[in-house]
Amino acid sequence: MTKTKKSIAGSVVELVVIVAAALGLALAIQAFVVKPYRIPSGSMLPTLRINQRVLVNRLGNDFSSPHLGEIVVFHPPRNFDGGCADQNEGVDSDGAADTKPCGVAQTDRSAETFIKRVVGLPGDRIRITDGHVYRDGVRESDPYIVPCGGGGSCSFSGSITVPTGDYYMMGDNRPDSEDSRFWGPVPRAWIIGKAFFTYWPPTRIGFL
Repeated sequence: MTKTKKSIAGSVVELVVIVAAALGLALAIQAFVVKPYRIPSGSMLPTLRINQRVLVNRLGNDFSSPHLGEIVVFHPPRNFDGGCADQNEGVDSDGAADTKPCGVAQTDRSAETFIKRVVGLPGDRIRITDGHVYRDGVRESDPYIVPCGGGGSCSFSGSITVPTGDYYMMGDNRPDSEDSRFWGPVPRAWIIGKAFFTYWPPTRIGFL
């Protein structure tokens, strides 16, 4: 084999190694550090629109607990279409609010992913009136939400306490969001990470 052929062969091998290493690094980053995520529904309007893209910090969740007001990606319960584990909480068969929002975490998680805002921390006493969250008697500062306008699932006369190790999630589009009100709080182990940056469309690029 001539020196020229050896040089070409060496360059090809080097290119293959570089591409493989870059691909492996990209996959590792998505698996353990930062992962892109597409917004699938309007439940986080007006903050996040359908098909908007965000980046999710997977690594930070290993070192700190979710904070109030953060937007996070997580696995919902497997039976999120089936209502609350406690049949006396959530909404009734007609879709009207029962006495209390759902305060019981389910035991099995879904493979699907949701994106919502953290509105309640472990130990918080939660009451929901007209779509506004009252934590330990204090109403959240929520200029980012779509007001409920008296919707049937926006007010609950009773309150619940978020269990230890669980987090309460709600969409900013309060009249149209499937969230903890109906299927309960989310265990920390089901939380994938915090959404911290939006990169698409270009008109909405920025930190969340």
